[in-house]
Amino acid sequence: MKKKRKRFLMRTFAIIAGICMLVMTKNVRIFADGGELELYSTAAVLMDGESGRILYGKGERVPLANASTTKILTCILLLEHCDLEEELSVSGYAASMPKVRLGMARGETYRMEDLLYSLMLESHNDAAVALAEHVGKRYLTELSKKEEKDFTKEESALAVKAFAALMNQKASQIGCEDTYFITPNGLDATEEITMCDGTLLTREHHVTAVDLARILSYAILRSTKREEFLRITRKTAHSFTANGRGYALNNHNAFLSMMDGALTGKTGFTGKAGYCYAGALYRDGRLFVVALLGCGWPNNRDYKWKDCKKLMEYGLANYQRKALSDSDVLADEKELPAIRVLEAQSKDLGCRAWLETEIPGRDTAAHPQGEITLEHLGEGEGILLRPGEEITHVVRLPSTLEAPVSKGDKVGEITYFLGQEVIWTEDVTAAEDVRKIDFVWCLKRICLEFLRLS
Repeated sequence: MKKKRKRFLMRTFAIIAGICMLVMTKNVRIFADGGELELYSTAAVLMDGESGRILYGKGERVPLANASTTKILTCILLLEHCDLEEELSVSGYAASMPKVRLGMARGETYRMEDLLYSLMLESHNDAAVALAEHVGKRYLTELSKKEEKDFTKEESALAVKAFAALMNQKASQIGCEDTYFITPNGLDATEEITMCDGTLLTREHHVTAVDLARILSYAILRSTKREEFLRITRKTAHSFTANGRGYALNNHNAFLSMMDGALTGKTGFTGKAGYCYAGALYRDGRLFVVALLGCGWPNNRDYKWKDCKKLMEYGLANYQRKALSDSDVLADEKELPAIRVLEAQSKDLGCRAWLETEIPGRDTAAHPQGEITLEHLGEGEGILLRPGEEITHVVRLPSTLEAPVSKGDKVGEITYFLGQEVIWTEDVTAAEDVRKIDFVWCLKRICLEFLRLS
């Protein structure tokens, strides 16, 4: 009896140990260089912020709730659509948002810039909705002239929906492939859309890790308001006075003080999304962007910092920036072959006409040598490479063209590859005008030939 019980306990222990091993190893990702990295996140990505190249991905294309990391896109859209000195009034709907909140009351007035700090430093949900209503109403004729404080709950919902449409439009422009926003603050949300055939489609508020990284990269590098975005999100604290009260806001992005070169980021949490984070690091001309989704639930709020630091350290240790303007990367313009042009005017009758080609736009500045500062962020074009990785190129030009051809016309292209992946293309254009044979040209050539022979 004792032996049977002992065997039973041993089998049970073995099963439990096996389950534990599965749980412990399910987050281990093997990199191309043979190294291992263990992450807590359900989905994660390490991206080259400049080129968009994915340096590491774990479930990076799985759509998941993303909580307040949504506010990255909310912030950059507001910066692109508003003046920082604009003022807005608060609707009852905005004031009713759940924690975390600034504590607005219906009818109060706030300055746009102060609310952007509220949005990004303290992640206030009421500020997000008030800001979204202020921009969203501009796209609704019936609300455009109305103050937000006078909105009904239904009108507030319409204004927020109009702003969400702007968010989804911008996400698509940025290159997001599986992202859908319903709220400007990232609170979990579901909506039903009636399709053309009358069927109902249920959509949930979500992003993928790779899309979230694309959004942050856009805000840092490509938006016309990137400088304002960085100034707001990098500030340690902000205080202001409004409606007879003083407010003190503190930045909760702890990553800013964890690593040299930490640039910006945004945290998030809901019961559905878990802890989320998107952050960026800029060091020695290299921009790394990390996005983490489902990175633990209470009481594991520190998991996101551990995952972020681990991914950033991996990137720093294994990748160096290669400027696409470097001579050993670019195709040599002098080696491009001339192209024969048919039915073209040439120097003499019966001679073949040839077109010289060129590569325009090669004046993009590379990063200065030495220490890189924020003022050089985004200069030039580059990509992060591991040792041993090489960029190759293929020149595609036609063997012949038909006249006429004008200087600047695209006649071919050069495609650059990293392995099998296309990373960049350059146009090849005509370096001169080539006219088509006509009666006047033929007459002149005949006369000149006659004079030469006589």
